Amino acid sequence: MNAIRTTCAYCGVGCGIRATVTGERAVKIEGDPDHPANRGRLCSKGTHLGETVGLEGRLLTPMIGKRRVSWDKALDLVAKRFRDTIAQHGPDSAAFYVSGQLLTEDYYVANKLMKGFIGSANIDTNSRLCMSSAVAGHTRAFGEDVVPASYEDIDAADLIVLVGSNTAWCHPIVYQRIRARCDAGAKLVVIDPRRTETAEEADLHLPLRPGSDVALMNGLLAWCREAGVLDAAFLADHLSVPADFWEALGEGSDLWSVAKTCDLPPADLRRFYELFAATPRTVTLFSQGVNQSLSGTDQVNAILNVHLATGRIGKLGAQPFSITGQPNAMGGREVGGLASTLAAHMDFASDNRARVQRFWAAPTIAEKPGLKAVDLFRAVGEGRIKALWVMATNPAVSMPDAGKVREALAACPFLVVSDVIADTDTSAFAHVRLPAAAWGEKDGSVTNSDRTISRQRALFPLPGEAKPDWWIVKEVGRRMGWKTAFAYDRPAEIWREHCRLSAYENDGARLFALPGLSSAGNADYDSMTPFRWGGMPFADGRFSTPDGRARLVTVTRKAISGALAAWPLTLNTGRYRDQWHSMTRTGLAPKLARHREEPLVEVHPDDAAGLGVADGGLARVATPQGESLYRVRVTAAQRRGEIFTPIHWTDRTSSGGRTGLLPRPLVDPVSGQPGFKQTPARLAAVATRWRGFLILAGEPVRHPACLWATRVAIPAGSLWELAGNGDPVKLEASLPGGERIEAIDAARGTRRIAILSGGRLVAALFVTESGELPSRDWLIGQLAESEAALTLLAGRAPGQQADRGAIVCACFDIGMRTIVAAIRDQRLADVAAIGAALGAGTNCGSCRPALARLLAEEKIHAA
Repeated sequence: MNAIRTTCAYCGVGCGIRATVTGERAVKIEGDPDHPANRGRLCSKGTHLGETVGLEGRLLTPMIGKRRVSWDKALDLVAKRFRDTIAQHGPDSAAFYVSGQLLTEDYYVANKLMKGFIGSANIDTNSRLCMSSAVAGHTRAFGEDVVPASYEDIDAADLIVLVGSNTAWCHPIVYQRIRARCDAGAKLVVIDPRRTETAEEADLHLPLRPGSDVALMNGLLAWCREAGVLDAAFLADHLSVPADFWEALGEGSDLWSVAKTCDLPPADLRRFYELFAATPRTVTLFSQGVNQSLSGTDQVNAILNVHLATGRIGKLGAQPFSITGQPNAMGGREVGGLASTLAAHMDFASDNRARVQRFWAAPTIAEKPGLKAVDLFRAVGEGRIKALWVMATNPAVSMPDAGKVREALAACPFLVVSDVIADTDTSAFAHVRLPAAAWGEKDGSVTNSDRTISRQRALFPLPGEAKPDWWIVKEVGRRMGWKTAFAYDRPAEIWREHCRLSAYENDGARLFALPGLSSAGNADYDSMTPFRWGGMPFADGRFSTPDGRARLVTVTRKAISGALAAWPLTLNTGRYRDQWHSMTRTGLAPKLARHREEPLVEVHPDDAAGLGVADGGLARVATPQGESLYRVRVTAAQRRGEIFTPIHWTDRTSSGGRTGLLPRPLVDPVSGQPGFKQTPARLAAVATRWRGFLILAGEPVRHPACLWATRVAIPAGSLWELAGNGDPVKLEASLPGGERIEAIDAARGTRRIAILSGGRLVAALFVTESGELPSRDWLIGQLAESEAALTLLAGRAPGQQADRGAIVCACFDIGMRTIVAAIRDQRLADVAAIGAALGAGTNCGSCRPALARLLAEEKIHAA
């Protein structure tokens, strides 16, 4: 059993994996010590990828409506409907919405079909939602969408600045490099409205007012100018500076004005400015807190302005660094997967259009940029787009104002969905569903955040009738009449064509070029090892602009609107540590479910007290677009007046937690990226009469009918956390058949039911109005086991049972109470000692801030 070298399915860090297949759908996952991105480390999600490769919920046959059909019938219908729609309404009546989950080869074929053969640029990607402001900012400053940094820059930096990034949770392996560098003496500054676990370990945390990033960075640049640390030679030789740039910068950029705008203590702001000015080797990493803003592109350029003007670019340890969210967002950028780009880092200038059309021998070429994601779905709703193909993404969950997106999908005359999962919130509206290959079955390449291209290799044969995305798209292209242009037999052929296009008539104007790989044979492609394209961009001071100079971009702070009487709070949205997107993959892994089992709304204690919401209770978050229900978490990590909710839950996993319903469909005017971080909102407590839980071997007969029902993955089935005001008897409709034992106390509002089949437990329902509920862990362990009836209804084994508490370390499944007990009993003094005793924090390290907090709390308790 030889290990297969492949790449992780999750974030843009692009970690290498050594996967050893151990059974028909079983695999042992280890980090690849030879991969430059992770050097053998994996985060909790990557560590537990082996739990997600089963076939639960998979779409395994083509479907037209609710009918299983052959591939020929499904593909013929897709091709005909797109062909007829285009003939009747023109090429702009068709659209593709694709995903950073696609491999580069998948992306390439889809982009080629839409832009070069259908003749429209209406292909956009869910990467629009996470990093398109970085693309726009890079292009404005550098002339090309190039990330100049690499992970080695982190290893060489003396100051690391994280802006709008909870790196410890969202990019744990990058965070471990950051911590290693800080342990060697580098300083860490975190700029984030929330006191995240990343911020807790920083030398300085600046909890700025949302939307004030431009003011902060303009103030930093003004400070650097006054301190005399601008690079005069670099400015003179390599930068273009608008005539009014310095005058516009000076307005409101003094320390005191910036501190007021950003709502920061002037002393903390001064400390940051002085530290930055005094530290030439600075890396500034930025992510969704910068990008997902109505001023996202300006915020990106404000960061780039500082690095360019101080000459901190193209040098080891001195770089601006956009860290992407998805595994192949960068590959999508390289092939033109965004509606605003053509292909191979080219735009829609006439010479580029002619060049790409010649290369593809295409009958036409898109004349202009297409509709970006928010506008694309608006056009679907307005009837302008009549045929839509969604690939490997779930816009009914992830798009802002998702209620309107659902209305648009329902009204679309023809909707195709290619996906791994049979039933998603988006596929519920599909006329045709096409079964796509999943991670572990796909073969191709991906590009990570620092431009490293890696192979993703298949571990298992394709299940059922599933097919790779590139194959599905090329078959539709052939059926639409373009057989020669889409005559691909394997991903290596697509890769070679992509490499040829990157170098075609490219005289060095574009840094993105892969000329040496265009003639690689199939064996070379199969054995390809990770490599980074572009070397160290801009080290020679040349940029991808007509005059070779980078551009400083004049950006001014926008007025920050105050709270509205009807919407007094500001909603921020984001990820949880152990979950990914809409949980179609991570939701299968029981060990990933326990860190944050339910969707929480996080609220400051002062706001909670004023609104009458209690920690652990339920509350409704409402915005002008919609509303959804959440479990409350009261925490001082939130700024007053601000709340936070996660993005992961769907209609299939919860009756609440639908964060996509809440944000405004407003976008950055340059990039088209939605502003997920600043939505006016309100919060109100929701009272319930009873609470409970349902444990099942498998899935319920029907979803529990109550106000609050949230699914949690467990090893042998599913756990549902429940609460409501109606009659809990209705919950029994979710129970399977079998021998029933029960204990009901109507006076105390207690109901305990166990269902056995063949003497083994298959379901347990516990409900109470005022009493305590037992720990779920023991009952979960009894699924499919035999146990005495009284013991099952008690919810615990005889005698005292240890409660391990909420899971802190998902890698090794270690709970808070276990950690606290070890700290006390073994007198553990630091995070390393906890790791030595229990293993917690020794794998991906994303729980290290939580361990440090537990240590601090125990020191206070002991004192």
